[in-house]
Amino acid sequence: MSNIGFIGTGIMGKPMAMNLQAAGHQLFFSEHHEAAPAELLGDNGTACPTPKAVAEAAEFIIVMVPDTPQVESVLFDEGGVIEALSAGKTVIDMSSISPIDTKAFAKKVNAKGAEYLDAPVSGGEVGAKAGSLTIMVGGNQDAFDNAKPLFDVMGQNITLVGGNGDGQTCKVSNQIIVALNIQAVSEALLFASKAGADPAKVREALMGGFASSKILEVHGERMVKGTFDPGFRISLHQKDLNIALSGARELKMSLPNTSTAQEMFNSCAALGGSDWDHSAMIKALEHMADHSIRD
Repeated sequence: MSNIGFIGTGIMGKPMAMNLQAAGHQLFFSEHHEAAPAELLGDNGTACPTPKAVAEAAEFIIVMVPDTPQVESVLFDEGGVIEALSAGKTVIDMSSISPIDTKAFAKKVNAKGAEYLDAPVSGGEVGAKAGSLTIMVGGNQDAFDNAKPLFDVMGQNITLVGGNGDGQTCKVSNQIIVALNIQAVSEALLFASKAGADPAKVREALMGGFASSKILEVHGERMVKGTFDPGFRISLHQKDLNIALSGARELKMSLPNTSTAQEMFNSCAALGGSDWDHSAMIKALEHMADHSIRD
């Protein structure tokens, strides 16, 4: 069993940490930002005052925070993880952040003799709770092999994509596909409803055909029922698409459909929905059509 630092116990991080504890690992939580959830503390959960203290106690330091600036702060601010790194320790960033900044972070960590893996995830809160996340990893083979038993507790589809930054690049690609699929399902169900068909029955029929997808299955049901409590917030998907679109500008390429999906999320935010689940993109389209599929 391993000593694991875990920084970031939100919607995704908390169940991931709980699964690691259930597997017998000892976890250390930083309270530099907020108190660790009480249910994570006890025989195999210890609160620490700073990310540095977490890194001093752990051989693996997992970071699961919202965006690039938060990862940078946890790692490199005063009292940060970097101050306690040495050979034999591994930083595993499971947040979804900039691939370019990830490469820079990895170099700083490697300079302390420690390993760095970028390992963003897909699967949402449901996958985090079930330990069935898809984990996309960037880093060297030895570091990946050492961390693989931890990944096996949290996920099922685990792939070493390439070097540092490649895991984050894979996650950006994932988020493009997910956003465009949400947009497609939203438009299809809205079209069906406004044409007079029952969107629930249309979804049921499509689930047996070539249009079937995980998005149609899970988020299509959310759209039909109007259950938009966040599994993955629109604000976070906006952040991920911003990474995609800024990367596209640097690569001198166009992502036209990604841009359209981002505008739909922007419309949701304008309607007060930044904290809605990303399946609520349909609400922006419903607003434009002056029609709800749930009426």
